[in-house]
Amino acid sequence: MSLQIVEIDAETALPLRHRVLWPDHPVDFSRVPGDESALHLGAYEGGELVCVLSLFTEGTDIRLRKFATRPDRQNQGIGSALFSAALDRARASGARRLWLSARASASGFYARFGLEPFGDPYFKETEPCRDMQIRLDQSLASSA
Repeated sequence: MSLQIVEIDAETALPLRHRVLWPDHPVDFSRVPGDESALHLGAYEGGELVCVLSLFTEGTDIRLRKFATRPDRQNQGIGSALFSAALDRARASGARRLWLSARASASGFYARFGLEPFGDPYFKETEPCRDMQIRLDQSLASSA
């Protein structure tokens, strides 16, 4: 099946976010302030939404939030394809940095894309987390 990556709205992303990330909480726990103005991307396979993420502009930075892949579709390259598309969008926007709050279990995934940890580790609910970032303007500066 072919993968289609498209812009979606927050309401389309919400059910998958909730089901994957915080199923034991109310749906509103998976909402984010600013959802209405963020860029939401979804990966569809066979007409089904299987992966979502959201990009929030914060000054000259872009923050990635609520990255969720349906459990039966994980480890199949779908999240990598969607994350690559998000990085491309962030670079094209002129942002200087993309950052995110990564669950410790996902830090290796982000490191493969060049993200590096910063700040101290912390917990969100019972999930160990770490902030990670990548400079988006380095490749532009080094090629000038």
